[in-house]
Amino acid sequence: MNLRSVDLNLLVALNALLTDLHVTRAADRVGLSQPAMSNALSRLRHIFKDELLVRTANGMQATPRAIELAEPVKRLLRQLERLLDSESSFEAATSTRSFCVRLSDLLSRLLLPAVSKTLQEKAPFAHIDVVHYSPTQTVEALEKDEIDLAISMGLAHSNSIKSVVLMKDRMVCVMREGHPAAQRPFTMETFLQSSHLKVSMSPTDLRFVDDVLARQGVTRQVAVNIPHWLLVPHVLRDSNLLSVMPRRLAFAMVTEDLAIRDLPFASEPFEWSMYWHRRHDASQELNWLRSVFSDAAQGLADGE
Repeated sequence: MNLRSVDLNLLVALNALLTDLHVTRAADRVGLSQPAMSNALSRLRHIFKDELLVRTANGMQATPRAIELAEPVKRLLRQLERLLDSESSFEAATSTRSFCVRLSDLLSRLLLPAVSKTLQEKAPFAHIDVVHYSPTQTVEALEKDEIDLAISMGLAHSNSIKSVVLMKDRMVCVMREGHPAAQRPFTMETFLQSSHLKVSMSPTDLRFVDDVLARQGVTRQVAVNIPHWLLVPHVLRDSNLLSVMPRRLAFAMVTEDLAIRDLPFASEPFEWSMYWHRRHDASQELNWLRSVFSDAAQGLADGE
């Protein structure tokens, strides 16, 4: 393929098509007419010698080749965007920058409401893509310049990655207000005799609860494992399960029908941190993004 014969705007169209899986919505996303986007899809099919999007009973679906192209195309467009942007004239109010941030569902629940409000008020044309990677994948994505910012805790990384503490936290126990354990002093015996709901993908449960108990030679009774934090309050309301979660999340999610109790054993507090690559230290855009997340964290109720 002769690169000089390829219109790079087609990559913008391809990214929109693979994001929306819908020609009309993709056209709206990039400001094209529907016929123009259909024409772009035809040209892309010719270039890549693949259908890319195929119509099914459930709507348009990406082909294996299209799925293979999705991330490289998105990464290339982000790099081109940085290359062409003049940061000396960065203005949040007019920026059309797309930021990519690693957040878990827990951190998204805590931070995105305030971050989204700030974007609407101060950077209405910018947008944020949220991804959720494992700790190892997060560090790799920062190194490869696939994400602009990561918020996590305890990431093992090289000197090329910088970090700053965003907020401190600790673990607490949550249960329904009518739970028998909520009606009396919350002791270690009560904690161990109760059945627990655990978030299986969370390192906080393992590091700050199960590991602590193991050092004391005891274990808790885990009755249910679930993959997402946002399911926790809904399960607790209709069961006699307990769940251990970060205090900040508990105070953000818990309503009057749920009770919060301190753990009946010593558990070290921990820190949520922001991570970014040193190559972006001087970036006005990313310094602004980090300040937006810092302000969001500072605005959270401490829960004490």
